[in-house]
Amino acid sequence: MRSRIAALSFALWGALSFGASAWALQAGGVEVGDLESGSVAGQPFKELEVDVQLFAVELGSLKTWYPPTTVIDFKVRPGRPLLFKVTNMSSGERGFQMTDRVNAGSPFVLKAEVVLKPGETKYIGVPTSDLFYATQGNTIKYHDHLNPKQPGGKLIMVK
Repeated sequence: MRSRIAALSFALWGALSFGASAWALQAGGVEVGDLESGSVAGQPFKELEVDVQLFAVELGSLKTWYPPTTVIDFKVRPGRPLLFKVTNMSSGERGFQMTDRVNAGSPFVLKAEVVLKPGETKYIGVPTSDLFYATQGNTIKYHDHLNPKQPGGKLIMVK
């Protein structure tokens, strides 16, 4: 009887432990907010250095994010979270979505999404562990999910 109780307890403990860790991983570590109130991985945005600045711009009838390509060398960069500053410089509402499209259907994929009003700025904090372990390869694409036919850009990570 004791061995059955012990085995059942161990199985229950294993199931609960697995469920909690899977839930934590699915929750993701990407945070979107303002400079004063936002934080990622326990670090306030205002204490972090902005690594990437992206601007939603209009060039005639073309709506895009500028710059179209950003390269970050993680070999020389400290292990702090990555901080994006996204600003809408367009006359209308714009979307920003960054994800690893290869894994887009997975619950463990890195995904950041925000809608910006004209002139609005938001900050997106991403733990470096999410960049490395929730993506395949070294490229993450970003685009305007409100205007999906317009060109986007990419973040290239040197690991």
